Parts: sequence; structure tokens; C-alpha cells
Amino acid sequence: MRVFQGSKGAAAEQQLLRALHAGRRALATLRQLAYPTGVAEISPTSEAERRDTAPAGVRRVEARLRDSELFLLALALCAGGAAGISVILIDQLLDWVRLAAFVVRPEQHVSDVELSQTRVLLMPILGGLVVGVTAMLLRRWRPREVVDAIEANALFGGRMSVGDSLGLVAVTVLSGGFGASVGLEAAYTQLGAALASRFGRWAELRRDDVRTLVGCGAAGAIAAAFNAPLTGAFYAFELIIGTYTLQTLAPVGVAALTGALVVRGLVGSNPIFVIGHEVTIAAPDYFAFFGLGLAAAGLGILIMKGVTWTEALFRWQAAPRWARPVVGGGVIGSLAFFFPQILGSGHGGILHLVHSGFELRYLAGLIVAKITASAVSIGSGFRGGLFSTSLFLGSLFGSLIGALLTGLVPHLASDPLIYTLVGMGAVAAAIVGAPITMIMIVLETTGDFKATIGVMVGVVTAAMAVRHWFGYSFATWRFHLRGLTIRSPEDVGWINELLVGPMMRRDPSVIAAELPIDELRRRFPMGSTKQVFVVDEDGRLNGVLDPTEGTGPELADTGRTVGELVAKPAAFLLPGDNLRTALDRFSRAAQEILAVVDNKEDRRIIGYLSEAYALRRYAHELERRRGGRPDDAGIFSPAAKDAPR
Repeated sequence: MRVFQGSKGAAAEQQLLRALHAGRRALATLRQLAYPTGVAEISPTSEAERRDTAPAGVRRVEARLRDSELFLLALALCAGGAAGISVILIDQLLDWVRLAAFVVRPEQHVSDVELSQTRVLLMPILGGLVVGVTAMLLRRWRPREVVDAIEANALFGGRMSVGDSLGLVAVTVLSGGFGASVGLEAAYTQLGAALASRFGRWAELRRDDVRTLVGCGAAGAIAAAFNAPLTGAFYAFELIIGTYTLQTLAPVGVAALTGALVVRGLVGSNPIFVIGHEVTIAAPDYFAFFGLGLAAAGLGILIMKGVTWTEALFRWQAAPRWARPVVGGGVIGSLAFFFPQILGSGHGGILHLVHSGFELRYLAGLIVAKITASAVSIGSGFRGGLFSTSLFLGSLFGSLIGALLTGLVPHLASDPLIYTLVGMGAVAAAIVGAPITMIMIVLETTGDFKATIGVMVGVVTAAMAVRHWFGYSFATWRFHLRGLTIRSPEDVGWINELLVGPMMRRDPSVIAAELPIDELRRRFPMGSTKQVFVVDEDGRLNGVLDPTEGTGPELADTGRTVGELVAKPAAFLLPGDNLRTALDRFSRAAQEILAVVDNKEDRRIIGYLSEAYALRRYAHELERRRGGRPDDAGIFSPAAKDAPR
């Protein structure tokens, strides 16, 4: 069954099918070479068993590939190419949906063409119904939250589900195709990163290399979507990987360039906008850019919180979850009747603003309508991102500020285009949280370094203000609302994999609560141990004692029992608790040693853990993960075997 119509869609589909068949044949050949005696047919139950059953030569080859930077570059190239093809296929799907919904040709933008008013009113409602039902069916098929690239790299070592990602892509394409005021960047990066994650797991890469490869997939997707390799690379560094290192520069750069070249080669370049003249900036403009950056930060915070308020409002309604997008579609259609530019992500609106502009009062109303439509779209259940939407909103906001300044201070004679660009970058940086990415997208689109410097002032100001006033980007704010303590894609998931059970000692000092204090002195003389765990007659943990508490002369021959010395219930750990939980428990209990019990009900002591060892274990693991590979001498240093002796 053919999904795409037209010559471009058919060609892309045929290329993808040929690539899949070639990959399957290559994989079958490799398996035959690696397992000539038929070992591959055993189907081991785990990857560890598969490695154990592989011949020694195959294991050595696999180890060398995992250690090879060239192999990682090859996978990054594949990830960038897959991301570029994914962007083309998603765009083909979107064009087909928009053609059916609004009769918009592929080369047109829904936010910049004349549309039937009947379709403007009804299609978002119909789209809401389709999205609501589709999302309901997907939740029944996969009843779990979709893990995006940031969450995957922060908590799961880059592991992502391609199946879940395809479901998200489908809902996002339906949302954007029927006019929801969201962008498709979430679909691009989700599928590109998920495919890259799958490549990394197929190759059995290390955790850090899989995380890097996820960034490569996202970089290739953004570079392909905006025809901007630098933008895609820095998007990955800032939002997906969380840091810029020399080790990640080459694979991310290769993936971003490959994604852009794939799209240019198959469908041609399609920048987000093109300016027709060089911008002019006067010295007083830089002070205005600073103020514009502060105002953009406030607008970005308002938008992020507005989405939260809108979601709470829709949850408060009695309508079932699948019906909420229908209500949201009604609101979007009503707004689009007066401001049709709010439909979709806003690419066409940016082109219209840059080349023709809007009347001042209409411009102010369009900003309010776009903010409302974006909040309603996401809050009611449509899926999509705010990357393109924030660019459009920022361009509108910057253009409004520039027009107001020109009216208030006529002798300033500012170029209105530079305020459009500064507002675009500042609002997008405030919401998305990627300042260098926004600077790069203006540089690659305009090629004007003077304009880029002006944009840098507004972007840096907005990013710092949001960091100080709010502390979240849109993605991390959503994580916060879900109860996830993620502020960046920095890998914090490994701490959840360090469990108390393997770290604890199994020789606890234990004494029964009913024994006399003299027995405590006899068993644990002064200096023999720091803490003794007290248990009741059923063996349950009752408390913790310092043996010196039973050495006072006033306690001699009093007949008192050990249990009478216990002042409060003892805090404890479970063997399945992770290191983060253990460190928090040590802090709250103000104790240096905690007992480890079998379960919360029986509380039978099976070991203990000291705070000093937990901190040492944390520091050692942190150093190991931040230190890179043991043989990594740096990109500008000689390899160990070539170093002078």
C-alpha cells in the first residue's frame, strides 16, 4: 500500500525501502560470517549471553568497533542520513494531510494563503476529533509516557522506543496538518533521535556513546528541517547532550551536515526565511535590544505558564480526555477566523512579516491570538513543539517593539528588520532554552554578522533573565510538572542504577532490645564499633545506639534493658533503593550509618551502609563518567603508543 502521493513521495519511499532491504541483507551476511556453525540460531535470552556464545574473534572485533571513533562517526553519518529522510517523509505526510484539510499545495504554507472560512472554522474541530481518538488508541496500545531525547539522555542512557516515537509522530502530523498552532520539530527530533538510539543499541555502544548518537539524530533532524547545519549541531549540544566537548564535535557535526545535505539533495533547500537587504544598527539600538531581551523573557515565562494553566483548565472540565482536542479545535478555529496566520507552526507568517509586514493594531492582536492558540493547542491535547511557534511569536513581538520605538522616537530611524530578528531569537531562546542555537539560526539564515551581534545581545539577555526568574525551559518545565527533577540532559540516570544492595556490608552489629545494658557493654566494648542496631523479640529493627551510651556509671547495675536507651525509631534503607535515595535519607536522618532491611513490613536487618562509603562511591562513579575513556588523550594530544618515553 502506498502512503505518499506524487513523484517526490514515491521516490523517497522507494529509496527508503531499498535502504532497508540492503541493511537486512548486510546484517544476514554478517551473521553468517560471525556464526558459521549456526550459533546465531540459538537466540540467547540476553545480549550478555549472546556475547558469551560468540566466537572469540567476533568478540574482539566487536570490542574494537566499540572503541573506534571512526565507527562512531560512521554511525553518526547513518543517524544524520536517517534523520534527513525522516524529515522528508514527515513533511510528505504533513503535505498530504493539509491538502485534504485545507486544500493547500505542498509549496504553500497554511499560515500565508487564502483559506476557505468554512474550512478554517471546521477543520481544527475535525482534527481535534481525529487526534483525540488516535491518541486514545495509542494509549491503549502503549499505556506509558513517550520518552523524548532529553529525558532519554538524562535518565535512561539514551534508550528510546522507535514504536512510541512513531506514535508521537503520527499524532503530531495530524495536529499540525489540521491547523493546531504547534510546530513539527518535536516529531523531527523524536524520530531522528529514536532511530539513532536504535543504531547505538544494535552496535552495543557504551552508554555515553549512545547518548552522543541520540544527539546526532536530533542534530540531523533540526539541520534538515531548517537547512541549517550549525543550528542543528548546537541544538544537540545545548538541549540533547547538554555539553560541548571535542569528543562529541565530530559525530554531531557529521550528523548535522549529513541531515542537511540529504534534504538538499532530495528536495532542495528551503530556508525558514530570506532577507533582501543588509540590516543597519545604530549604537542606541543595543540598549533597546537589552530591553527587548528582558521583555522577551517575560513573554516566554508567560507562555510556558499559560500552557500549564490551559492544561489545568481542560482537566477541570468534565469532557473526556479524547474530546478535549475537539474543544481546543473549536477555540483555534474561532481565533483563526480573524487571524488565519495562527494556523500551523508559523513559517508562512514569518515570510509574510519579513517581506510585507502587518498593520500595527493587527500585529498586536495577532500576538495575543497566537499565544492563546498555542496554549490551547498543547493544553487541550494536540501534540507538537514550540520551536517554530516561538520563532514566529518572537518575530511578531520584535516587529511590534520596533514599530513602537520608531513611533515614539522618530529620529532614531531604526531598521525594523533587526528588531524582528532580535525578537525572534530572544523569545525562542526564552522558551526553548538554547541561546547559541537561536543565534546560529539567524546567522545561517541571513549571513549577516552585524545582525547576528545584535541578536546575540537580546538572546543572551533573555536566556539569563529566564534562568534567574524562572529556572526552566519549556521542556524542563514540562518535566517538572511530571515530577521529574531534570534541569538539563546531563546524565543523571546512572545514579538511579547504583543500588544499596550491592554496596552494603553484610556484618551488622546487632543486639536484642530485651537484653540488659551490661550485655551491651560486654559484647561491644568501647571503641569496637560506632553503632549497634537494636532489634525487638521478632527480629525487627527497633533503633540504633552508640555503644558509649551504655557506659555511664549511672547505668551500672540498674537492671535497665538496651531497648530503653532507644530514643526514636531508626531510619533504614532497602536493598532496592538507589544511591540518590540513600544520600537523601542520610541527610534527613543525620546519621552516619543506616541499617538495610529486607522490607518495610518485617524490617529484618540484612546489612548496613555508611554515608562515607556512599559518598565515596558517588564521587568515584562521577569521576569515572566525566573522565571519558581511559585511553582518551585528547584530540590534540598524541596517542599513548606514540608518546615519547
